[in-house]
Amino acid sequence: MAQFPSTTSASDIWTLTDQYRAEAGDNWPSAASPATPSIEYVVVAGGGGGGLSNGGGGGAGGYLAGTGFSVTAGVAITITVGAGGTATNTNTSNNGSDSVLSGSSTITAYKGGAGGYDGGTPSGTFGSGGGGALSSYSGSQVGASGTSGQGNSGGTAVGNGTSVSSGGGGGANAAGQSWVNGQSNTANGGAGKTWSNGVTYAGGGGAGGDDRMGLTRSSGGAGGGGAGGPTSGGGAGVAGTANTGGGGGAGSYSSGSGNVIGGNGGSGIVIIRYADTYPVAASTTGSPSVSTSGGYRYYTFTSSGSITF
Repeated sequence: MAQFPSTTSASDIWTLTDQYRAEAGDNWPSAASPATPSIEYVVVAGGGGGGLSNGGGGGAGGYLAGTGFSVTAGVAITITVGAGGTATNTNTSNNGSDSVLSGSSTITAYKGGAGGYDGGTPSGTFGSGGGGALSSYSGSQVGASGTSGQGNSGGTAVGNGTSVSSGGGGGANAAGQSWVNGQSNTANGGAGKTWSNGVTYAGGGGAGGDDRMGLTRSSGGAGGGGAGGPTSGGGAGVAGTANTGGGGGAGSYSSGSGNVIGGNGGSGIVIIRYADTYPVAASTTGSPSVSTSGGYRYYTFTSSGSITF
């Protein structure tokens, strides 16, 4: 029987001799592992609900953006998209929920804090904090704190002896505004940040109006923050925009209007992108939208799911 060497320099098209040699040496070539991209991401948590009548604006969900998130072929990356906090007709609205990108490392954007009401501001770890509120007509109450690198604090509530103004919710790029007697008639939400796709996320909710001290309707921060309710008739706060992590606007106060509810916080979002020279993902769950633009392939998650390359 003919003996063949155990190695070969053959490539591409093999002769019968090459095939015999490879079989004898158990040296069949294997397919190369597919290349995997390094991805960029933005992770935005759910915004907090706005406070009840003359409460503070809801804080924006935490905002985290970065590059170089590594991918392992065949290993799922899991995505959690945080819900917005629900505004309630009680002294306490709800905080938002965290958003998470988890794979080779874990990226957690913290929930937005609910707007304060009647002297209370929520405690906890927030991306951006809700605006402060007071239960009396004098003194001050600072808003809840934000997390460095994710967001900012809510504005301070201030009393002037006859009435009180609450603070705007914090945003990813700026703190919530505080009313200053004689200098301002608004307490707007803090502005959010703009990601590489040109969209701004994580704006804080505005404080509600109050006809007793000339506080007019406050704006939500750029990036989905809801406006505070108008003074006239004691209007409800506007909800934060869905899939931006915007904080909800607070309800306003108008004499004889009773309690007026704030707006719900906006739900969060998780987006990853990578160079479109790499192939599409092997599989996804959660029904992300997929698009290509400017040399990148985008996967946008507005609900929880996973992606595997």
